[in-house]
Amino acid sequence: MKISKEGQLLRIFIGEADKWQGKPLYKAIVNLAREKKMAGATAIKGFLGFGCKSHMHTANLLRLSEDLPIIIEIVDSQEKIKDFLPYLDGMVNEGLVTLERSDVIVYRGDE
Repeated sequence: MKISKEGQLLRIFIGEADKWQGKPLYKAIVNLAREKKMAGATAIKGFLGFGCKSHMHTANLLRLSEDLPIIIEIVDSQEKIKDFLPYLDGMVNEGLVTLERSDVIVYRGDE
């Protein structure tokens, strides 16, 4: 797959406990990105964070959190990211979605 040198970085900030059709939302988003043949998607679990409600989410030894912050990053062409956004609109009820320009330096994989 070829991506132009100028791509876009899509970041989705959600909670680990967020669901979509009974499944973890982060898994549903990554699986949808794969289904839509996006260049790639990575879900990253945070150990501390808060969102718009200022509720602290933390991994604490005394209390195991079941709602740690999750960031999903997807880099692809501007057109493919734009086509993907309407799906997110229906899936993300609470969270933050950001978009920024990205210079793609290398994108290689076994074909």
